[in-house]
Amino acid sequence: MRVFLNLCAGLDILGIPYRINGYRYIERHPEELACIIGKPHVLNKVHWRNPIMFGAAVYSHPLTDPDLLKRLFVRKVLVPGEWMRKMCEPYYGEAVAAWPVGIDTESWIRDRDTQKAYDFLIYDKVRWEHEKYETSLIEPIRLELCHRGFTYSEIRYGDYGEVAFRERLRSCKAMIFLCEHETQGIAYQQALACGIPILAWDRGGYWQDPEFYPHRVKFAPVTSVPYWDERCGRRFANLAEFAEQLSAFWANLANYSPRDYILQNLTLEICARKYLGHFQNINGG
Repeated sequence: MRVFLNLCAGLDILGIPYRINGYRYIERHPEELACIIGKPHVLNKVHWRNPIMFGAAVYSHPLTDPDLLKRLFVRKVLVPGEWMRKMCEPYYGEAVAAWPVGIDTESWIRDRDTQKAYDFLIYDKVRWEHEKYETSLIEPIRLELCHRGFTYSEIRYGDYGEVAFRERLRSCKAMIFLCEHETQGIAYQQALACGIPILAWDRGGYWQDPEFYPHRVKFAPVTSVPYWDERCGRRFANLAEFAEQLSAFWANLANYSPRDYILQNLTLEICARKYLGHFQNINGG
């Protein structure tokens, strides 16, 4: 839903008209390109005769629907990031492209002068084997922060709304982002847009989705921060690296400029324009 809403907001900024769920219209005009953002229920809602641009909210892996390109006239499959594009390329070939949705930089902003109650916000998006990582990663990180005298609060993916997340971001100086891998990572990019530097767990290695790994798919490398440069903060691969990276990260905290990265790469307007570019390429200009 956030992908859909932010794309619409970006198209509004550009003054580009569009229809939402205009199924009757698109059925009467089979020659027009249908832009479908959603899961299989959208693909199966009508008998599609139209050329289709599908994504960026798509299947977790092409094996979920291996006959997609044969079954429907799919001209382009948009996926949220580059490592996912590479994972899908053997199945979709040149039809797949990486496209991230934009971040609302007017909504995700904060007053730099606001008093911060905590040094860190720990953002827990560990999705699989959480009990294992609670013992081997998350609790040791808490202990290291306490040992150094840092204060922190925590938030867990799926247990909050955007209003609560904004309030947490207003209260911290920096964020520790814990996730096995991300296809885009809208939440961490919302934090960057607020000017909050991030110390990110970037374990690399294989894609971990247990529906596919390791028995059906073994793809590497992945990343937890697919949109990133040195302005955003620092990364650590494992607990052994955390203490060293924490010191370097905190020492350089005032020199990061994460909002500048978002403003240069991931605004609503920039990403909507890129989406429009894919559309125009399919339609011949």
